[in-house]
Amino acid sequence: MDIINSISTQLISGNDKDVASDTKKALDSGISAETILNDGLIMGMNIIGDRFRDHEVFLPDVLMAAKAMYAGMELIKPILIKSGISSRGKIVIGTIQGDLHDIGKNLVGIMLKGAGYEVIDLGHDVSPEKFVEVAKETGATIIGMSALLTTTMANMKEVVKILKNENLDGKIRTIIGGAPVSDQYASDIGVDKYSFDAGNAVDIVKELMA
Repeated sequence: MDIINSISTQLISGNDKDVASDTKKALDSGISAETILNDGLIMGMNIIGDRFRDHEVFLPDVLMAAKAMYAGMELIKPILIKSGISSRGKIVIGTIQGDLHDIGKNLVGIMLKGAGYEVIDLGHDVSPEKFVEVAKETGATIIGMSALLTTTMANMKEVVKILKNENLDGKIRTIIGGAPVSDQYASDIGVDKYSFDAGNAVDIVKELMA
């Protein structure tokens, strides 16, 4: 097994120390940080994402894989920054104002980072104005919002209103997710896409940024 395949395999198994060791070996052997990122770390996270979507692995497996990914990223991130290699795109995520639930949102963030995107996580109880403000400041082209309470869902619509008022509709796309929301609700309030789980969120982001 070559070193890049080993990085991917060890990541899938959640072996963070082995991923770090293999990443160092790969760098020492002259393999580029970009190759390690795309063919090792992202490849492994993509496989974990597919398996999670198909219910072949579960949340603890994803969290262990993410920890392993971060172990490798710590070693290559300074090189990537120095060489000017950019992420696949930026996305702002958060739980909408009034809602403190963030487990699902956190998982989406992990999966998006694993797929090579730069994630600006605003946490929970985020105001509609904050979502738009940060997206503009960072150059993010997607805003991802989650809600677990039916009482907070309406705040998602305010983000869409602000984007339209500032002529950013279409320039900054929107995604929503969470137990009480649906594809129909997304359509009703003018959101671009509805995501039913973390794996699906990655697929949607890829589609919107294509």
